[in-house]
Amino acid sequence: MSELLSIERLCKRFGERELFNIDRLFIHQAAAYVLTGLNGAGKSTLLRVLAGLEQADAQRVSFLGKDASLSPYCRAMREAVVYVHQHPVMFSTSVAHNIAYGLEARGMPKAEIARLVEEAMQWAGVEHLRDSKPLTLSGGEKQRIALARAKVLSPKLLLLDEPTSNLDGAAREQVISLIPSLVRGGSSVIMACHDRDLIALPGVQRLKLREGRLQMRQQRVRAA
Repeated sequence: MSELLSIERLCKRFGERELFNIDRLFIHQAAAYVLTGLNGAGKSTLLRVLAGLEQADAQRVSFLGKDASLSPYCRAMREAVVYVHQHPVMFSTSVAHNIAYGLEARGMPKAEIARLVEEAMQWAGVEHLRDSKPLTLSGGEKQRIALARAKVLSPKLLLLDEPTSNLDGAAREQVISLIPSLVRGGSSVIMACHDRDLIALPGVQRLKLREGRLQMRQQRVRAA
C-alpha cells in the first residue's frame, strides 16, 4: 500500500501548553482511519492542522512522496485535502449550488460541473433535494450534502470531524454507508469520532490520541 502522507515530529502548542507531540504520522493511499481519544485530546485540532487551517510545527512533511508543508500556501496539499466540519456550513442557495461551489471556484466548465454534481447527488441520495434551501434540511441531509460537496473535488485526503454526531439512527446509518465507497474511489479518509460503528468498519485503522501521543493500530478485515 503506497504512502500518501508522512509527517515527522508534529507538535502543536497553545502558549506554554503542549497539546500533542507526535513522533510520526503516516497515512496510506485509499485507506480509512478513525481518530479517537478523550474530549480535549486534540482530535479536531489535528484534523484542522492537516487541513492547513491551524498552524503547527513539523520537522518534515512528505505528500505523495514529495516534500511538502502544512502551510495553507502549500498548493499540492491544499488542492488534495478536504475538511468537513462537524456542523457543515451551507450557503443559503440550493443544494445543487452548495455541491457545485468548489468546482466553480476551480473554474471548471459548467457542463462538467453539472455532470459531477448530478453524480454526487445520486451517490449521496439527495437528488430529490436539488432545489431545496439548506434551512429546510435535517442534520443527516446536511451531512450527506457536505460529503457530496467534498467527493466532487476528488480529494486524496478527506478529513471528517465527528461525521455522525447528533444524527438519529437512520441518518447515521446513511452517512456511515457512504464511507467505504469514498475509499474505493481512491480517497484516504480520517474520521475523528466516538462512533463504534465507524470504528468497527472493515479494514479501518485506528489512530488514538492519548496524553499528547499518537498510537496506531490496524484492525482485522472482517469477512463479508
